[in-house]
Amino acid sequence: MREKVIFAWSGGKDSSMALYELKKNKNLEISALLTTMTQDYKRVSIHGVRSVLLERQADALGLPLEQVNITKDFSSEEYEVKMRDKLGYYKKRGVSTVAFGDIFLEDLRKYRQEKLAGMMKAVFPIWKRDTGLLAHDFIDLGFKAITTCVDSNFLSQDFAGREFDGRFLSELPRGVDPCGENGEFHTFVYDGPIFKNSIGCQKKDVILRDSRFYYCELLPVGQAIDAAV
Repeated sequence: MREKVIFAWSGGKDSSMALYELKKNKNLEISALLTTMTQDYKRVSIHGVRSVLLERQADALGLPLEQVNITKDFSSEEYEVKMRDKLGYYKKRGVSTVAFGDIFLEDLRKYRQEKLAGMMKAVFPIWKRDTGLLAHDFIDLGFKAITTCVDSNFLSQDFAGREFDGRFLSELPRGVDPCGENGEFHTFVYDGPIFKNSIGCQKKDVILRDSRFYYCELLPVGQAIDAAV
C-alpha cells in the first residue's frame, strides 16, 4: 500500500522541482496540492498569482487542489488553526505525510516539523540541494517560469516579470540566491515535465506594493482582465 502525501504547493519553481522528485517515488501517492490563498485578493499568498492560474496548474498536473484561505492581515494563530483543520481532514482520509519545497532554511523546517508533530510527518524532497545546480536543473529539465514577485531590498524592478532562464541567473546580483530561497523573488511555473499541458498566461503591469515588493500581474490567456480573479 502506497504512502499518501499532501503537497504544499506554491505554484513556483521550488515546488515544481520538489514535486518532480516526489513523483519518482512509486511508493508514494500524492493525494492533493495544498496552497495558502489570501482570500481578500483571491491570490496565492506572497506569490501574488491569481486563483484561476493556480487552478489551471492543478488541472495540468492532474491533482486535486485544496486551498487554505487566510485574511490579508492574518496572524500566525489564524494560519496555524486553518492549516491544522485542513490537515486533520486529510489525516482522517489516510494521508500521513506533508511534503514541502524548502531547500535550506533551518528555522522554517523546524517550524514545520514542530507544528506537524503528533499529526503527520514532514518530508523535504529537495532539502540541502545546491541552489545553483538546482536552478540550472530546473531549466535543463524543460520547466518554464516567470518571476511574479521581487523584493526591492534585493533586486530592481526590471527583474519582475522575467523568464527564469540562464540569462536571468547570470544577471542576479552577488548574494542573491539562485532559487530566491531567502525571499528575494518568487515565480509562477507555466510548463514542464510534470504538466500535461502548458498554462497560457500573459504579462500585464508591474506594481509596487507595501513600498517594497514588485508584483508582475499575470493573466490567463483568453480571459478578459475584468473577469480574471
